[in-house]
Amino acid sequence: MSGSSTARPAGDGTAWIPALDIGGTHVTPGMVDLTERQVHTSGKWRRSLAPEGSADEIVDAIAAAALELDAGPGRHWAVAVPGPFDYEHGIALFHGVGKFEALYGLDLRAALMSALPRPSALTFVNDADAFLLGERTAGAARGHERAVGITLGSGVGSSFLADGEVVGQGPDVPPQGRVDLLTHDGRPLEETVSRRAIRDAYAQAAASRGGPPADVKEIAERARGGEAAAERVLRDAMGVLGVVLAPWLARFRATVLVVGGSFTGSWDLLAGPLCVGIAAAEPESVPRPEVVRALLPVQAPLLGAAVVAERARTRAI
Repeated sequence: MSGSSTARPAGDGTAWIPALDIGGTHVTPGMVDLTERQVHTSGKWRRSLAPEGSADEIVDAIAAAALELDAGPGRHWAVAVPGPFDYEHGIALFHGVGKFEALYGLDLRAALMSALPRPSALTFVNDADAFLLGERTAGAARGHERAVGITLGSGVGSSFLADGEVVGQGPDVPPQGRVDLLTHDGRPLEETVSRRAIRDAYAQAAASRGGPPADVKEIAERARGGEAAAERVLRDAMGVLGVVLAPWLARFRATVLVVGGSFTGSWDLLAGPLCVGIAAAEPESVPRPEVVRALLPVQAPLLGAAVVAERARTRAI
């Protein structure tokens, strides 16, 4: 698995799949070669997205990032995007989630089909599913038949894979395969585990500090510096996440839990409490999965989205 500072131009081979990873605050483009399991991308191409921006501003930023690839016409594009979203029809359904509200009801497929250079098709993929598919293809979940992935940032994304297929229904997974729909002590999980929740908890725990609210990265830096309030807030959030995840990891018989998202920059502070929470929620006799940080934090969503797009293209032939 590799990345590079320049994308492979479209003329180098039709096997390359143009892909986009749309996050809560950014969009990253890349060209994917599934044969070699390679993603060619560049950090300088990551473009900021204003989650509170207008529909035109958001679509224009996504299109500008896509055009950096110089993919050429006739390509089947892969697009990883968070929910709520109608992935089959390409309709944005963001409402009450603190991002992309201006896109609600927008046909993003039609908007991008008009903005890109005559694409043949666009396949939309849930970003958490794309992340775990990418990690299974060439990253931390490779070789695991049953894997769970979570992404930690503005919220908690999740995916459950069995033999490389997404499992979104059934007794072994949460409703719709979504951990964010679970609760702890009667409260939605994301009221404890999310960027907003951790910032709010720290603001209450360190009220005497004053000054502007600290973000998760700064809270982590303070925890490393020995500040008890910062350490406690992160420990409590990850402990809750472990407790909530544990029964589903056991039911699904996962052998690996892969953690991605912006929070993993503080993995040294998060891994321990997460594992403690998982262990505390289940008897020692219950097998526990390996808990690992993503190996391909940038490439995995692009790679996984391309996997789904290629499957869709093959079915359409």
